[in-house]
Amino acid sequence: MVRARSLNEINKISHSCQIVADTLIMLEPYVVPGAKVSDLDKLAEKFIISKGARPAFKGYMGFPSTLCVSIEDAVVHGIPTEQILEEGQIVGIDCGAEVDGYFGDHAKSFPVGKIDNYKKELLKITYESLLAGIEQAKPGNFVGDIGCAVQTHAENHGFSVVRELVGHGIGTKLHEEPQIPNYGKSKQGHKLIEGMCIAIEPMINLGKKDIYTADDGWTIFTKDGQPSAHFEHTIAITKSGPKILSVGTNG
Repeated sequence: MVRARSLNEINKISHSCQIVADTLIMLEPYVVPGAKVSDLDKLAEKFIISKGARPAFKGYMGFPSTLCVSIEDAVVHGIPTEQILEEGQIVGIDCGAEVDGYFGDHAKSFPVGKIDNYKKELLKITYESLLAGIEQAKPGNFVGDIGCAVQTHAENHGFSVVRELVGHGIGTKLHEEPQIPNYGKSKQGHKLIEGMCIAIEPMINLGKKDIYTADDGWTIFTKDGQPSAHFEHTIAITKSGPKILSVGTNG
């Protein structure tokens, strides 16, 4: 069931989202060559708890960690390990938090030190694809308008869009209806209404769109071994258009 949230509910979702955004802002100076991925996870967990929230990913369907950390050809759902970040990599960090029964979800991809121009362009276009999708999230439009905007921008720049993984509704559950694909045709799918809260999250590959799941049962990789980027915002659909909820305290 797709729900329209009250202003009070949107404020609660926004509060959880703000904590997640602040977590990723806090982590950014630590995303450097030589950093241990498991240390990033510990920092995030401590920070989220210090804000009176609960790490939403930890224990979700058995997931063992606070963060999803996906490096290079890992698309999403990477489990933090003792792996050390290396100069020139890109790393996607996805994070969720829950306060008083309401959830926030947000992801960013970071450069590790200096990265090549191909990866710079991948990060830039993936983020722009997210913004293009968000622009379409207004009452009277359709889920397909979001996916079409994401897909068009990414593919026009020579990148590919992962099909099997999608954005989602969010509120009193981390993942709610409707699903928000990053591809599609305009004017198709669920109609968007005022009060809906959704997470839009393009996963864009430098190479081909094909993916597979690793033996750990979680981490998704590109089949061709090319890098992938991931950005995500939780938004509320308001009368005046989309409102990004996953912004930091100073954002």
